[in-house]
This record gives sequence, structure tokens and C-alpha cells, in this order.
Amino acid sequence: MGLMKVYSGSEILAIALQERLEEAGVETVKKDNIQSARLGGFGGTDLAVEVFIQETDFAKANPVIEEFRMSL
Repeated sequence: MGLMKVYSGSEILAIALQERLEEAGVETVKKDNIQSARLGGFGGTDLAVEVFIQETDFAKANPVIEEFRMSL
């Protein structure tokens, strides 16, 4: 199976969601486009940090993601 993007936005919120997902036993991957752009000599974007999970973990992750979104 592949990776599924579950969040795109600020780094602070991405880290918060990533921690909640990992506490629930869901492994995550964070892609930080801010650092990539900086190292490449380009400017950043507003939705520069993305959090991914395995598609097979979606059923376990969905309640955590929904609770996180409702808390914003």
C-alpha cells in the first residue's frame, strides 16, 4: 500500500498531529517543504509541511485526525 496525506499546513500543527497519531500507534512521515525550499535557495509556502500515514492505518488514524480537526 501507499502513503496517504492527512495534513498540510503549519509546522507546529503538523507536529501536534504527528504526536497524537504516533501515541495512537500510527506511524507517520513528515515532509517539510520549508527546509527543502530553504536548502534549494527558494522561498517557502503557506502549506509547507505535510503529514502522511500508510493507507492501511487510516481506520485507526481517522478518529484521531477528526478529533484534531475539531480542536482547531
